[in-house]
Order: sequence, then structure tokens, then C-alpha cells
Amino acid sequence: MTDRDLLSHFDADESTIRRIVEDTLHDADDGELYVEYAENESLSFDDGRLKSGSFNTGHGFGLRAVAGEASGFAHAGELSIAALKRASQTAKAVTAGYDGTYAEPPRGTNTKLYSDANPIGAPSFEEKVKLLGEIDAYLRERDPRVRQVSASLAASHQTIEILRADGYRVGDVRPMTRLNISVIVGDGDRQETGSFGIGGRVSFEDLFARQDWQSGAEEALRKAFVNLEAIDAPAGTMDVVLGNGWPGVMLHEAVGHGLEGDFNRKHLSAFSGLVGEMVAAPGVTVVDDGTISNRRGSISIDDEGTPSAYNVLIENGRLTGYMQDRLNARLMGVAPTGNGRRQSYSDLPMPRMTNTYMLAGDKTKEEIIGSVKKGIYAVTFGGGQVDITSGQFVFDCTEAYLIENGRIGAPIKGATIIGNGPEAMKRVSMVGNDLALDNGIGNCGKAGQWVPVGVGQPHLRLDQITVGGTQA
Repeated sequence: MTDRDLLSHFDADESTIRRIVEDTLHDADDGELYVEYAENESLSFDDGRLKSGSFNTGHGFGLRAVAGEASGFAHAGELSIAALKRASQTAKAVTAGYDGTYAEPPRGTNTKLYSDANPIGAPSFEEKVKLLGEIDAYLRERDPRVRQVSASLAASHQTIEILRADGYRVGDVRPMTRLNISVIVGDGDRQETGSFGIGGRVSFEDLFARQDWQSGAEEALRKAFVNLEAIDAPAGTMDVVLGNGWPGVMLHEAVGHGLEGDFNRKHLSAFSGLVGEMVAAPGVTVVDDGTISNRRGSISIDDEGTPSAYNVLIENGRLTGYMQDRLNARLMGVAPTGNGRRQSYSDLPMPRMTNTYMLAGDKTKEEIIGSVKKGIYAVTFGGGQVDITSGQFVFDCTEAYLIENGRIGAPIKGATIIGNGPEAMKRVSMVGNDLALDNGIGNCGKAGQWVPVGVGQPHLRLDQITVGGTQA
């Protein structure tokens, strides 16, 4: 299965498929047939050898009927009229006794944000294994303190088609590639890790044109040695400077999820009912932008057929709106924003982020760090936990430094940033002029579904934030 016309792979003509979809959605408020074909490949090199390799394909459809707040949904891993008819009986049960008005289709677009080309075939399997071996050898030769190297390559190629009862039909072809490198260094009994990753909706050739793997390997090694020298982090309330780029993951988690439409329609978010109110410091503008070419989180259309968009969520500190799929937008009386996303054909769409970031301000990195008498500089984060309802968050710093009298000091380990999303946004006192997006490695989980996303921000100063550490 290689062509884009997925409907042609059913064992019937398109008119038959359309009649079934029309019958299913006759009394519905909304809904669609979503058809998908996907290929995935991954290779992992660990401890000096190829540890695993996989290639898989999958295809299927999901048929959804929406009646009010309820969704009737059925899916199957086969493209057959028999399966579609069975799904129809399940999906349209939600409209029994219901008389809905079918929503207008999404507006059309010719926008293409990435190539249709399948990145899995080039370079070849043998060439990819060779590259991973070269990465392993390169890092082991760089320093005798290198104890373990892990590297992986992954690629995917997803084709989707959406057919509505009103005849609207739209499709998208989505490539993805990714490289990850991790290195462990040791000195005596102490061991520390450094990592690097890069990815996007591009071929491997274009990915490595953006940044060669040697510099990525060096960056992983640099982080590992920084952590090897790190001292215990202090604990307490202090000023915090966040680095640009990947630290936007804190913005994504602590603020972004709280701005998704379903949480706000159900009044489960700390931002519920606050449109028009100041929810961040003046100068803070946050957007969700699915329209950036070749970015990991970008989508030409979302998984309901709505074109992605540049959506301003917070403007100069004021909440301007939420990210919406079609269901929640209709129930809240607003327009869809192109954020209806699903992991696969077997999942229902829901409001999800694409590339979420804070716009740049007017301060330099040097000005921001120089303004802090005593605090920490968090260059990058690892994992974190967030409670959407309360807005409370905890994030682990994977590279951080002391700031003393406006100067960057010793690297620290074990630092965590603790706070409340809306409150933290009001504690932003300086916004840098150096907006950067992450390298294209983000994945976001919600309700058991994972989708690729992007994050970003300039350098920021947060005043008097709780820092958890290992020093009292």
C-alpha cells in the first residue's frame, strides 16, 4: 500500500463508502471516517552492538458520530466494507432518538508544510547500522572515561484520509525522522549521563544537514562531563533563569495543557473561565503554531481535517483563547483551531498542542543572568509532573548552574523546579530576545495517546521560585 488514495483499498467503490458514511452520520452533529496507513522503523545501538531493529506497518479506519457531547466510535484494522458496516452500526447508536444538525466542513487549504517522501528507505538499513556504529566508536575514542554509548535512529511515514458525510475529503502524508544519542561517563564510583536528540518532518539527509551527528555527539558528551563535575543543588526560594529552547517543555506542561479546550469546557483547568483576564506577567505572549515547515509538531491539517494555525493563547499576559478540536469548539461556541489530534485510527481526536512556545522579548541572556544576585540557571529539563486542575508542577533539571552576583557558577545536580503554572507565569520579570525552538524530539501524552510536539521559548527570569535540591 503506497498510494495516497486510501479509500481505493477498500473492497468497494468510493460511492459505496460514501453512502455508509452518510447513513452513519445522518442525525449527527459531526463526525467522519478517518483512514490511516503507517510505516515505522527503528534501530537501536547499545554497548557496542546493534541491540534491536524493527519495522512495522499498520492500517485501519475509525468511524465517529458525534451527538451533543457524546461520540459513537468504532475502528478496525482492516479496510473492508464488511468492517465498515459493522462499525457504522456501533457508531450511529449514539444518534438513536437524536436529531442533530451536521456541522459545516473545515475550510480547504493547499498548504503543505513537509515533503510526501518516505524517509524510511534512505539511507539503507546497512548504512544506518554503520552510522550508529560510527557514533559509538567516535564517542568511545573521545575520552577514556566514556563507559557506555547508546544511539538510535527512527523514521515513520503516515498517510491519512478523512471523509465526511457532506462529501468533504482531505488527506495528508506525514514523514518523521529522529536521532538520539546518550553517553555515560564515569570517574571512580560516580557516573553521569548526557544526551542529545534531533528530529523533524524531514529526510535523514535534511536532518543531518541541519546539524551533523558529530556535533550532536559532542553535545551529549559535554553534558555528561558537566554533570560529572556538578555539586549538590541548593534548596529554597530563589530567582531562576530558564534557558531558551527545550526548557519550553515546562511552558508546554505547566501552561499548555491547561489551555486545551476540553479541560476548560469541563472547568477542570486552572485557566477555566479566564479568557480576557491577566494570567501572566505583561510581556508574556504564548502561541501554539502548527504551521512551521518541517517541524516535529507541525501538521498541515489536524486529524479532523481542519488546517493547522498560528493561535495566540496568551497575549501580553492576557488569556485570549484555548486550543480547540471540533467537538469542544462547537460546544463552547468558538471556531476550531486546528488542534484536533489523535495517535492513530483507533483513537478519538481531542484538543492537543502542536508547537507551543513563548515569543521573544527585549532582554539579552547576559542582562537576565546579570540581574540575579543569587539563584540558579536551568539550561534544560528532563521529566516533570503537572496537575492540570491545580496547575501545580515539578520539573527535574538535567543541566543547571548556580548564579552568584550575576555570574554563572558551578554546575549543580539534583535540582527541581516546583510551582504553579499560572502563578509562575506571573513571576516572569524578564523575557529574552533569543527565542529558540527545541531540536525536534518532543512527545506528548494525554489520555493514553501520544503525539509529536514542539516546544520553545527565549531565556526567562522567574522571580522567587521554589527550588528543590539536596542542600538544606
